[in-house]
Amino acid sequence: MTGFGDAFGAALAPVLPEDAGVAALAGRVWRPELGGPSVVAVRDGGLIDITAAFPTMRDLCEAPDPAAALRAASGEALGPLDTVLANTPPGARDRTRPWLLAPLDLQAIKAAGVTFVVSMIERVIEERARGDLSAAVAIRAEVNRLVGDDLARLRPGSTEAARLKQVLIAQGAWSQYLEVGIGPDAEIFTKAQPMAAVGTGMEAGIHPASAWNNPEPEVVLAVASTGRIVGATLGNDVNLRDVEGRSALLLGKAKDNNASCAIGPFLRLFDAGFGLDAIRRTTVSLEVAGADGFRLTGASSIARISRDPADLVAQMLNAHHPYPDGAVLFLGTMFAPTEDRGATGQGFTHKTGDIVTIAAPLLGRLVNRMAPTDACEAWHFGVGALMRNLAARGKLGARPG
Repeated sequence: MTGFGDAFGAALAPVLPEDAGVAALAGRVWRPELGGPSVVAVRDGGLIDITAAFPTMRDLCEAPDPAAALRAASGEALGPLDTVLANTPPGARDRTRPWLLAPLDLQAIKAAGVTFVVSMIERVIEERARGDLSAAVAIRAEVNRLVGDDLARLRPGSTEAARLKQVLIAQGAWSQYLEVGIGPDAEIFTKAQPMAAVGTGMEAGIHPASAWNNPEPEVVLAVASTGRIVGATLGNDVNLRDVEGRSALLLGKAKDNNASCAIGPFLRLFDAGFGLDAIRRTTVSLEVAGADGFRLTGASSIARISRDPADLVAQMLNAHHPYPDGAVLFLGTMFAPTEDRGATGQGFTHKTGDIVTIAAPLLGRLVNRMAPTDACEAWHFGVGALMRNLAARGKLGARPG
């Protein structure tokens, strides 16, 4: 990586999966000279603009074989990926040259919650603490005494899970988070609006009113309108724990804020060598590096998920919940940091300037620097702007190949 002198720039490379030479990788870049975004293919370390064949990522994902369509599409060479990546961070950007965006556009951005036992216990703690971080330590000990780790062996919606529910109700320990963690219905919520996600190399937002928050490293599946899973990437489901802890009805405020949804670096499309089984074996790693010298690491193994990814997708998109432009789905995380960053018992929370790196060998690296939501770049280019831009460029007449 060239063109940087700060820690954020140094953290950005490498960005591609370890087997990038055989991976079908698609993304999006902003092209200032065109006043809008383009769909790109990653080939031999360079970016190829394939917007003439696929005006949107939605169109590519709706193709009968997206990976084959991506490989067959021709287009305009935009130069080396490293050059575009180096121009992506807002503080280092030459706004006359292209920069990376999140690798999705018209798809609904959905997320599954409470899909791992560890994070489920932490949601129970948030609920009982009512957003009070100092109360969490004692509550965590009590919840673990009542529940332990037996839930890891439970199949959500099973007869055994229903029996445990009745026991916990009798003990006064039942929670809405346990309901979606071991009950028949998964929690599926809207993380952000289409076009609102930020990509790798950008700042990600934490609401300045929050005093207890954390990153949530996750795999994100791309799903066509038919319900077919067509690819995967990485995501950060940034979470305000104190806000959601006050009330689960504040989930929208805790989750959906400016720049609070990070997705990238690229969408890896499924092909003969990479599919859902590879995702089931994926471990997502996390590193938080603070300007104060603080370091936090963690990992989240999809193999320990309570609900299979295919089941989560089926609960998101079906006859009762159609998405004509498809959707992407965060699969949830088992990462719930409790390590003290400052005073004993105060746990972890973000500080401005934290560099968050989320990585998986077959999906690459998603790197963002944390900043207050009102200090991040404001989201202003929505679906209407995209349609007007593509129409002005004469791209809306294109058909998926």
